[in-house]
Amino acid sequence: MLRYEQFPHTADIGIRVFGKDLKELFANAAFGMFDVIADLEGIRTSAEEVVEAAGETPEELLVAWLDELLYRFCTKDIIYSKFEIEEISDNRIKAKVFGRPAAANRNRLKVEIKAVTYGGLEIKKTTAGYQVEIIFDV
Repeated sequence: MLRYEQFPHTADIGIRVFGKDLKELFANAAFGMFDVIADLEGIRTSAEEVVEAAGETPEELLVAWLDELLYRFCTKDIIYSKFEIEEISDNRIKAKVFGRPAAANRNRLKVEIKAVTYGGLEIKKTTAGYQVEIIFDV
């Protein structure tokens, strides 16, 4: 199954994310966001963290999850590339995330994402699992 695909959006960047279940959807959304930020092809991980987030709805949880990862990227300067969702419900997520300091990979950086938006955000159940479109403010 395709993890994600980019789609055209005026002035911002949009990705359409797929997953057989919510765990895979959230992991693929995080991967898609960081693949927009940096070239993840062949990147090796050397850092591991546990990340938790909460939200009132699955859509708010997705934004909180991605916002937390983006905040950690900006403050800890780590490019995350692997995401293992340990627990997920409609309003909580706990995951192990793996990455590498951006300082060692400056040449991999592509686009600065300023924020994850709620524009058109709706997690949809499909015959193959789940799908969501996410717009990033760049």
